[in-house]
Amino acid sequence: MTRIPAVPLWNVAPIVAAALAAVAPAFRSSGETTAVTARLSEWKVELSTGRIPAGAVTFTVTNAGTIPHAFEVEGRGLEQETPIIQPGGTATLTLSLAPGTYEVYCPVGEDSHKKLGMETRLTVVQAGSADAGYGATADREQRATSAQTQATAVTGGGDVIQILPGPFPFPDSAAPILKAFGDEREGLESQIKNGPYSNNVTAISGTFSFRAWDKGAVRDSVDGVAEFTTQDGARWKLVMDRVQTKDVPHHPRFGGVIFGLYYHGVTQVHTPLVPTINSAVALWAFGHLYRNDALVTNNAMVHVMLLSRTRRDGDYALTCWDCSKNKIEELQLQILPGPGEPKFDAPGGFLFVNWERSTFSRLGT
Repeated sequence: MTRIPAVPLWNVAPIVAAALAAVAPAFRSSGETTAVTARLSEWKVELSTGRIPAGAVTFTVTNAGTIPHAFEVEGRGLEQETPIIQPGGTATLTLSLAPGTYEVYCPVGEDSHKKLGMETRLTVVQAGSADAGYGATADREQRATSAQTQATAVTGGGDVIQILPGPFPFPDSAAPILKAFGDEREGLESQIKNGPYSNNVTAISGTFSFRAWDKGAVRDSVDGVAEFTTQDGARWKLVMDRVQTKDVPHHPRFGGVIFGLYYHGVTQVHTPLVPTINSAVALWAFGHLYRNDALVTNNAMVHVMLLSRTRRDGDYALTCWDCSKNKIEELQLQILPGPGEPKFDAPGGFLFVNWERSTFSRLGT
């Protein structure tokens, strides 16, 4: 029989103490306040832990981004948020949370920042339970979520107009927002004087239809064809076959297709040189561009939005600074040369075409 050596009591005490210390967070007193730090940036919310015991909690929130953000906790009948936090600023939020799962997100832009990825979840467990710890396993479980693929089909309709270079009609409204745009500010200010967001428009003809899939990260996809004749009589054809999966300056997220955003204008998301709008779908893509049947580039940079109406009937001038309540039916197509490529043979060297009465439908996944 194997003899088990005795362990001196003075050797047992440190072992027990260490074991108790390892599980101490799981047995916090319900009278204590839990401290959680949160870091906001474009476009994510990072918590110091994703699992806490029920009771009082104080969130110390830092905006590490380059534009204003805020911090909101929602769940189990509770919905509380901080004031707007400027870049580099800090705010605190103290709440009493019951056991359950809570959404934690940035509510700026009527939840546009949330849709761009600034959201996470917080699990609150009964104080004193063995599940109240802060281990890596719990954090991994908290992040184990799956996103369903979304898809839509869009068909351009109604009058077709080409937007030509000209002055931006709301310079005074855009001016205070431009201060947040850093290195891009100079380029945007030049576009206010003579850019693509103008009331210099002309009636043309053409068709545009596409399908887009929002699969997350770099897996988004698109296919579609636009054909139109511009004011100079040139015939253009664009074939979109792949999304642009690189971040656009001061713009949403990695991945080219986004559904359901409230942005532009005063929302602090992307350029303020478009009135504030709601969009059913927005995408950034590359495409093959032809002029009079000759290939111009197979690397054209494309931006598409199906959005709430911004232009009035008749002269198609931009008619509102906040157009977010209008019907979603205006389809915008912008085409720019690929990186390092020469400007197009068109006014301003770019193509900007609108279909004013467009429709969309959701597709099965």
